[in-house]
Amino acid sequence: MLLLNWIGLFAAACTTLSFVPQIAKIRKQGGADLSFYMLFIYLSGVLLWFFYGLILHAPAIIWANAASAVLVALAIGLKVTHPNRRAAIAAEAAQTTAARSAAVVAAAAGTTTHRDESFSVAAASQPNAAAQREPVSARYIERGPSVVGPEVSAAAPAAPAAAPRKLRVAVDMDEVIADAFGKMLRAYNERTGRNVTKEQIAREGIGVMFAPEFLTPELKIELDELPHDRSFFGDLELMEGAQEALRALSKDFEIFIASAAMDVPSSFDAKYQWLKQYFPFIPQSHYIFCGDKSILNADFLVDDRPRHFEHFRGTGILFTAPHNVNRPAKLRANNWRDVVCILEEARAA
Repeated sequence: MLLLNWIGLFAAACTTLSFVPQIAKIRKQGGADLSFYMLFIYLSGVLLWFFYGLILHAPAIIWANAASAVLVALAIGLKVTHPNRRAAIAAEAAQTTAARSAAVVAAAAGTTTHRDESFSVAAASQPNAAAQREPVSARYIERGPSVVGPEVSAAAPAAPAAAPRKLRVAVDMDEVIADAFGKMLRAYNERTGRNVTKEQIAREGIGVMFAPEFLTPELKIELDELPHDRSFFGDLELMEGAQEALRALSKDFEIFIASAAMDVPSSFDAKYQWLKQYFPFIPQSHYIFCGDKSILNADFLVDDRPRHFEHFRGTGILFTAPHNVNRPAKLRANNWRDVVCILEEARAA
């Protein structure tokens, strides 16, 4: 009987203390992957076990579930109050406010440029819009002054021609100028003992990493959480040719860095410091951390995710990455030399 009591106490201690590492992880990373529903259901369960132990006068059940209830309640509190969660909520609210403000400004603007852009967006939503849309070069040809009558034409002095503005180019960060996938791949190889390369993934598909004998559920969770570490984006390697290409393009184009950082809100500071280190020639006012890139008012968007082109009113350039090699694209750049060629041809047109 004494042995059974010790077994029960040891089992209760194991099940209770198993929640301690999870609390430490929530305190560090915010617990974004934990469901509130699961935590509240679990809390209800241990409280019921606690009352059950009181009825039976079973000390092991009573103390184990009382301690578990305290730990689960602590986990819920940490998840609710963690800075990552508050930052994500604040960033989402700010993004919504910015989107509404941009819509109001766009609706109120009365210049010819804004009206032309509004008509372009409306036309793009109609059937066969791709066939009806004017060529890229035609969008930047200066229109001549309208003629009302010979008297007006003779009396009115000719206005000086405005200098054409530079084309605006928005550039994504991850897999375009920063090698985030390469860092993830190195972490995967270190943990599995494999030597999977980007070239192999390009040939065989991203599924080569998902073999169940290597990518266990535990390893998948660990890899999914890597980008949420605040230091992950701080030491990424540059994509080959990115720095030199953007330095050269910045002479004739307006360059903006547009990252969908809302996917990982904790990455804001690390990405900002990384950009200051490697791209000091791009003004910090041209760093854009957003969610939906359709709000960008740019002529071109260089990105590795085709979904960002769906509602973007400019021209999308798909930058080749292991996960998109088989995706169709109207404009594709396999490297930064291709990007420069595409943009220089557009500028010349």
